[in-house]
Amino acid sequence: MTSVRAWDEPGALEEAARLLRAGDVVAFPTETVYGLGALCSLESAVRRVFEVKGRPADNPLIVHVDGVPCARSLAREWTPVAQALAGAFWPGPLTLVLPRAPGLPSAISAGLDTVALRMPAHPCALALVSRAGPVAAPSANLSGRPSPTRAEHVFADLGGRIPLILDGGPCEKGLESTVLDITGEVPVILRPGHVTAADIAAVAGDVGLSPGVLGPLPEGSKAVSPGVMHRHYAPLSRVTVFLGEEEAVRASMAGEYEKLEEAGFRPLMVGIGAFLGYESRTAADMEALARDFYAILLESEKEYTHLLVQGVDGQGVGLALMNRALRAADYSVKVVDGT
Repeated sequence: MTSVRAWDEPGALEEAARLLRAGDVVAFPTETVYGLGALCSLESAVRRVFEVKGRPADNPLIVHVDGVPCARSLAREWTPVAQALAGAFWPGPLTLVLPRAPGLPSAISAGLDTVALRMPAHPCALALVSRAGPVAAPSANLSGRPSPTRAEHVFADLGGRIPLILDGGPCEKGLESTVLDITGEVPVILRPGHVTAADIAAVAGDVGLSPGVLGPLPEGSKAVSPGVMHRHYAPLSRVTVFLGEEEAVRASMAGEYEKLEEAGFRPLMVGIGAFLGYESRTAADMEALARDFYAILLESEKEYTHLLVQGVDGQGVGLALMNRALRAADYSVKVVDGT
């Protein structure tokens, strides 16, 4: 049986900390998505996370900390670049990949010599880590599914599998953190998020972009970040992403919508602005669509067979949104020629 408790109700955090210290797993809110946490010091608990999610063992986890001193204890080397980036963006949606300290369970890092560390901005996540210790936590959903941004999304996937969900309401950001590898000479974005390449460059200088951000990783590559190797963020509906000039994209989406409807399917348009005359889930701007994207995927999948997603500009948070949309579509893309 799974209990759902408001994170700030009396005794809720204490119960969650007790469960974690006993080697169990707990779902909790962050500013990005809900996480499924285990104490990073308990190998059996970390392995329980993989078991509950059905997560492949070669997919590393992020360890949530409550400050730089905690992070330094988990990294074999804490560089000036790490210090500068943590000072600029922690607490917040930036994960730093560093050489891992000896003694951490190898499952956290999928057998790699690195560890991914983040200080979340949500008061529940920080309070939980402060009470229980550093928490290894991927998103609180079955592996491959869209990430949960509300407690009810967690319950839909993991109800009956975990003892407790701490409810913190809708997540503020709605997309997972930026993951930045700082083990080399130049920082490399492994997974984009709300902390953008421009943000990072302003602090750390040059920044690279992994080939796995907007396409599949080359065959034989190892995942050094969550969310880059296996199919992710996929709803039950079939997703197609439309890329090109906005007017041409919207026209192509309308044509595909009508074709699917005539064939007896139930399509839904997803994008920015209005799609008059068509069933749609839209947002006023890119930030709002990023915040609501997973909720749209999850809450439409039982009613609609096909989701037609409007591609967005890959600048700023648009890069993170396109990364998630392309992976949700398993790279099913229609490039529209506006000429």
